[in-house]
Amino acid sequence: MLKRFLTYYRGQLHLFVIDTLAALAVAGIDLAFPQILRSLTGGLFTEGAGAIMGALAYLAVGLVAMYALRFVCRYFVIFWGHVMGARMESRMREDLFDAYCRQSLSYFDNNKSGDLMSRLVSDLFDISEAAHHGPEYLIIGAVEIVGSFVILSSINAPLTAVLALIACVLVAFNVLANWRMRAVYTENRVRISGVNSRLEDSLGGMRVVKSFAAEDAERAKFRRSNDAYLDSKTRMYRAMGRYQAAVAVMMGALNTVVVVGGGWLIAQGRMEAIDLATYALYISLFTTPIQQILDFTETFQKAVAGFRRFCEVLDAQPDVRDAPGAPDLAVTRGAVSYRDVHFAYAGPDGEKDDEVIRGLDLDIEPGTTVALVGPSGGGKSTTCALLPRFYDVDAGSVSIDGQDVRSVTQRSLREAIGLVQQEVYLFDGTIAENIAYGTPDATDEQIREAARRANIAAFVESLPEGYQTQVGERGSHLSGGQRQRIAIARVFLKNPPILILDEATSALDNESEQAVQASLAELSRGRTTLVIAHRLSTIRRADEIVTMEGGRVVERGTHEELLARGGTYARYYRMQFAGGDAAGSADAAPALPGDPEKL
Repeated sequence: MLKRFLTYYRGQLHLFVIDTLAALAVAGIDLAFPQILRSLTGGLFTEGAGAIMGALAYLAVGLVAMYALRFVCRYFVIFWGHVMGARMESRMREDLFDAYCRQSLSYFDNNKSGDLMSRLVSDLFDISEAAHHGPEYLIIGAVEIVGSFVILSSINAPLTAVLALIACVLVAFNVLANWRMRAVYTENRVRISGVNSRLEDSLGGMRVVKSFAAEDAERAKFRRSNDAYLDSKTRMYRAMGRYQAAVAVMMGALNTVVVVGGGWLIAQGRMEAIDLATYALYISLFTTPIQQILDFTETFQKAVAGFRRFCEVLDAQPDVRDAPGAPDLAVTRGAVSYRDVHFAYAGPDGEKDDEVIRGLDLDIEPGTTVALVGPSGGGKSTTCALLPRFYDVDAGSVSIDGQDVRSVTQRSLREAIGLVQQEVYLFDGTIAENIAYGTPDATDEQIREAARRANIAAFVESLPEGYQTQVGERGSHLSGGQRQRIAIARVFLKNPPILILDEATSALDNESEQAVQASLAELSRGRTTLVIAHRLSTIRRADEIVTMEGGRVVERGTHEELLARGGTYARYYRMQFAGGDAAGSADAAPALPGDPEKL
């Protein structure tokens, strides 16, 4: 872990070296002043007034120059030292975000967003502080402690030997106390992540909270997370209190030894009073860096706990990875095939749950529209999620044009598939940016054309800022239907050979739905389209309808064939259209992708 941490000093080595030299200069100046004062009090200041007055000007210039140099060095240590730490933090943040992007969806299924955000923000800040202050305190402290110790020994060796013994006890106590406090600081990091997760969950669902007047319930849940964090901090500060109090006792012991031991030595004629005064000045230089290093313990422990959590993410291997030397997917026709597919979701502990897909066999001909229907939990959405390889099958295979999706690169696979989901996610930005998401080099004309084909152009162009209108967080400034059509416009712009429509028109009113269905029909012409629908009226004209139950296909055929068979699909259809003609009128059926003539 230390080796990995040190790699983040690369690129900042010049700053680190200069920062170190500046810190050494500061330590050297601090060590020099008591020695200068001792020399003056034992030499120049014992001479006549004329000698003193003649040397004061030179002495003043020398001291001003010395402290001017200290000012410059201290400024560099504070400013550029912190900049160095911030740059290291920035690199770590990018590495952590890259690690998040490499993970498969199962990682985000099993980890809370608040915890992931805490690792990216709070943990890295503590690491950044340690990256800068750690070397600074250690270097300055080491120079001042060693330098003052040598000088103290030269003044009075026996007294310094006693101080060294107390300092060794202090160091041993520090190591032991830090070892015991590791678990407390690690727990504290976990607890603050819990607070962030609870906050993210409550704020994200605030509309639901308000609609159910459940503010009190959310307050209670947040209070539990907050109290757990408070309990963790209380234990942490209790440990810190015992630690700091013990340190204060030992520092007091140092001062007591100096006063009592120095007085005894003066009484014995083995030490001069002026030497004791100088000794007292150096004691401050000896104890101050020790105190700073010990006070740094809290930041250091937080940084270690945070960096350990940082490394956990970097070391986590994604469930879905490209095979070594995997080629890009080459879509020639768009044929999709599921062969004896089995799949179960994994929990946070890696243990598999019950199978969601159980021996699925399904062939989809190129350029056809296939609709998946069935009860909730029947495996429809999971079937679609396996095609772009959001998850890997446990057994069997999924292939496109005879190429197993596990054998090609994920990027080329997902570039070949357009996905419109029931729950639309828009990013905080403009309408144009959201339409062009995934196609960043799209021109303004291409964006407008995609919006026109998704039947959203008229609305967008009626807005004061047009395509530069801000959609708000998750598209909060737009209605559900408007968000859905912007998501559909994305797919028009992407222009993929394979489409997945997961309840793509579920949030639209009847008029908007007919308009979007017309656009989807145009888009799906000549493309392989997989549709998930609960409203059976939207998929009556699919080339084939597949009924799924229990993670497998139970029947398939056209709308008329399935109704005539009187099976599961027919039962669902009668449930939705009870009281009317079960067969329905073909002419009254809404349009579906793949049936442009119907329009």
